Amino acid sequence: MESNRMGKPVEILLVEDNPGDVRLTREALQEGKVANNLQVAADGEEALDLLRRRGKFAGAARPDIILLDLNLPKKDGREVLAEIKNDENLKVIPVVVLTMSKAEEDVLNTYKYHANCYITKPIDMDQFLAVMRKTEDFWLTIVKLPPSKDSGN
Repeated sequence: MESNRMGKPVEILLVEDNPGDVRLTREALQEGKVANNLQVAADGEEALDLLRRRGKFAGAARPDIILLDLNLPKKDGREVLAEIKNDENLKVIPVVVLTMSKAEEDVLNTYKYHANCYITKPIDMDQFLAVMRKTEDFWLTIVKLPPSKDSGN
């Protein structure tokens, strides 16, 4: 595996409540080309705690990219996206919406809140893995991610 950040693994936050999708995402990223550390938040509140390094996440690494499901318990992905993009310390982190929703309203609203892209998850396992590999290839090898500001923000 190689990294696009001079030997430092890419920090990825996956915000996903479905254990099957977490497993498949982890599998796809482990087989990928880029060294990465995957952190998982199972609901929107946990994601924001991790991003803001509150409570048990005080020592968490700042993610370089966020993979965000929309349909989450406690605080849904739409709310999480809005909070991320309204926070001066977090808004530069790219957010890839990765969801089952094909609703035009969801697509439009996530872009209104400045999501960096919107991907509809395929139901088929092989297609899901293929989409994750393409996502990794684009976001972790082609795109230049913003520099990590791991200064406690």
